[in-house]
Amino acid sequence: MGTIGTILSGMAGVLTQTSGRHSVVVQPYRGYGSREEVFLMGRVFREPGAREQGSRRDIRDLTRLLLRHGVGHAVLTVQLGDVRQRVLTDHNGYFRVQMRLPEPPPPDRLWHSVDIELLRPVSASVKGEFFTPPEAARFVVISDIDDTVMETSVANRITMLQRLFLQAAEKRLAFPGVAALYRALHLGVSGRELNPMLYVSRGPWSIYEMLERFFHLHEIPVGPILFLREWGLTLQHPLPHRVKSHKLNLIRGMLSLYRDLPFVLIGDSGQHDPEIYTRVVEEHPGRVLAVYVRNVTRAPERRQAIEELAKKVVDSGSSLVLAADSFVMAEHAVEHGLISSDALSKVLRERTQQQGEPDLKPTQEVTGASREETERAVEKGELGKAIEADTGGESPPNVIVRPEHEETEGKV
Repeated sequence: MGTIGTILSGMAGVLTQTSGRHSVVVQPYRGYGSREEVFLMGRVFREPGAREQGSRRDIRDLTRLLLRHGVGHAVLTVQLGDVRQRVLTDHNGYFRVQMRLPEPPPPDRLWHSVDIELLRPVSASVKGEFFTPPEAARFVVISDIDDTVMETSVANRITMLQRLFLQAAEKRLAFPGVAALYRALHLGVSGRELNPMLYVSRGPWSIYEMLERFFHLHEIPVGPILFLREWGLTLQHPLPHRVKSHKLNLIRGMLSLYRDLPFVLIGDSGQHDPEIYTRVVEEHPGRVLAVYVRNVTRAPERRQAIEELAKKVVDSGSSLVLAADSFVMAEHAVEHGLISSDALSKVLRERTQQQGEPDLKPTQEVTGASREETERAVEKGELGKAIEADTGGESPPNVIVRPEHEETEGKV
């Protein structure tokens, strides 16, 4: 299988069993695993009318999404080789599987299949899939989706809901150059690493299929699962419930599962990524190679969180990149041996195709002769001044925070 074929593989199956006016759907989400254990999620739900295999109409229709109804207490079995596990869905119809493996999965494949059988309320069977990183993998990428990979405006709830539910995948905007950057991170500096790409979102599971389509349209490397949460949307309660620590707990789990690999964190400045990534860096010193934050706002209320993140990242011996431009992230990744130098021109070319001739802004640096001096520079407001710098437009500036003598070549 070619490189792009490997990147775009891993489509989870969907099975529909029609009964009367409603269809019962078994939808496994992409799973993830290591050589010792496997994690897999999925959902059993009912939806009105017959469902066409591969149809996207239910994702584009808000009413249809709201009328989906999870099947609680459904009984399923999940089998991988000789290991078999019986699971029940929760009241929203979700099932979760954690299996210990008697032996490591075949090392020559990234994606592995499991057999899922629905026993009650109807009988059906479907294939699920999970990802395991190859031995050549050098690091793991954890990336936010909302306002990091694609524009969703999560800071504005009304705009966010409109974009999440009423825009087709074909009409959604990927940030210029982000697909080429993520392909480069997935392939690594050698072009053969196939580093795991893990995606976290504040969106609901209902848009899983739309995101799947969006990733394929833009040739963004698929992750083992798109970590979404149940919003509990109903006609009576159309706005999502707030769930604390959702994203932080997921990242903690990934750091534990892939405990032998370092991580790269990518997010945006508009919501809570800086606060979450601050906790991650603080709790796992030395595990984070770099933190890339898409600088989407100049809002003064976000500055303190970004400054706290900067100090923790510097203290851990890493660097923080605040960038409104994917090309700046790619430049830093090349300097630090995360991606190949050839990838830089690909990111710039893709950015140009999407946005026209780039008006590349100079990158400002907040730095000191040591970690301590760099932290003091942040505390004295140097980072705040850099963020407020005039760029000649609405776009925030690109800023890198790191010690002057930060090690770059061969860091990974």
